[in-house]
Amino acid sequence: MKQLILTTAFAASTLLVSTGFISPALEKEPGKPVSKTALTRWQIDPSHSNVKFTVTHMVVSEVEGSFKKFDGTIEYAQPDLSDAKVNFTVDVNSVDTDNEKRDSHLKSDDFFNVEKYPQMKFESTSFTPVSGKKYKMVGNLTIRDVTKPVTFDVTYNGSVTNGGKSKAGFKATTTINRFDYNLKWDRATEAGSLVVDKDVVVSVNSEFDKVN
Repeated sequence: MKQLILTTAFAASTLLVSTGFISPALEKEPGKPVSKTALTRWQIDPSHSNVKFTVTHMVVSEVEGSFKKFDGTIEYAQPDLSDAKVNFTVDVNSVDTDNEKRDSHLKSDDFFNVEKYPQMKFESTSFTPVSGKKYKMVGNLTIRDVTKPVTFDVTYNGSVTNGGKSKAGFKATTTINRFDYNLKWDRATEAGSLVVDKDVVVSVNSEFDKVN
């Protein structure tokens, strides 16, 4: 009878494993951790990356600017990047529009108030494959003391290994309403349009080095 019970129990456990109700990984020796898919981590290479913005001025032209100091990481476990986590910070004091007077204005409380809010931050909440090398990245963007969700259109430009070092490239773009983030300066033209438009196009071209 005892042998019959042991045989039946063994058969039942084998069936559960084969059907997926019990993971074979859980059958490891007691005290040993269950294996997890290793994360791949990437660190941005600032010398081959840029963070730029474009805004319409006086209705008829565009002004471009950039931030010279920033940092970012990407980590994921899935080959299709569907679980990718992106973190990005920007030193707002590094804003550069090729005009010192305008840069000083942007650093003031009319816009960024860099003394009180020295960084912009972005943290992704999803990274969804669309087609081919296209993705939608949703996350929380913090400017000044305001955090709001934004969606970036992302293109993955692929990866390459050279001299034993692996690199990957991405381009991400979005459009934000600056008034949503208390970038509040507001003047009107004689025709009633904004001198500086409310919509700002943000573009991040990034090259990452593989960490592990």
